[in-house]
Amino acid sequence: MRIVDSHAHLEMEQFDADRGEMLERARAAGVEALLAIGSGSSPAERLDAAIPFAERYDWIYATVGIHPHDASSATEEHFARLAELARHPKVLAWGEMGLDYYYDHSPREVQQRVFVRQLELARAAGQPVVIHCRDAWDDCLRILEQEWGSSGLGGILHCFTAGMPEARRGLEMGFLVSFAGNVTYPKMQHLRDAAREIPLASLLTETDAPFLPPQGRRGKRNEPAFVVEVAQALGNVRDLAPETVAATTAANFKRFFKLDEREPAHPSGRRAQQK
Repeated sequence: MRIVDSHAHLEMEQFDADRGEMLERARAAGVEALLAIGSGSSPAERLDAAIPFAERYDWIYATVGIHPHDASSATEEHFARLAELARHPKVLAWGEMGLDYYYDHSPREVQQRVFVRQLELARAAGQPVVIHCRDAWDDCLRILEQEWGSSGLGGILHCFTAGMPEARRGLEMGFLVSFAGNVTYPKMQHLRDAAREIPLASLLTETDAPFLPPQGRRGKRNEPAFVVEVAQALGNVRDLAPETVAATTAANFKRFFKLDEREPAHPSGRRAQQK
């Protein structure tokens, strides 16, 4: 099986004990590309959290951004640093960014302001965005339609949790829709309904590792190898073989980010290690 994990947090402490072995398991499972997400807690210290993985492994790519949880700590110095990091040759997108009204770790107006600021920077850089949205779909899509839709750059609706009305609005702006392990949860039938209707050419698979393990692994740490189970769930709802879903979503990822046009080299000029 050839598959892509379009969203994983490799720097998280949950992987400290066996990070190398975890990545080997991903490769053994068929993960041919992985997008390491560069937004985490303490943005002042972790804006570049994903880049070391992208530098070391030629099959791993990175993003940069500030998560809505951390919007309150964002400064102009952080935004300037993000703009610098975004020029790294292995950085494909900005994010994850967006709105989270479930936890409200940052005030909503601050989340919105930091979201818009990052959209401005991503537009200036000519790069797509990875969107986090939880319990904030009206505001999130409104901001995207006002501030981003005309850019033509699109992005990824990461760990999609809404329904077809929201998915359609994203699709109209050129977004791909990514499903994670929660598509396997019994109470998430609305996700499976949306996954059945969204055009196959607009679907992606992800883990959001170490979070959101598939149903049979709930209560345990998630990891990129388990993205295969997301493909199996999507295959079930679309009456397709998991291998077909995996190959198609992998092709979607590579096409969207134009990976075939990129030089597979280390930024220093050396080929990244294939591990």
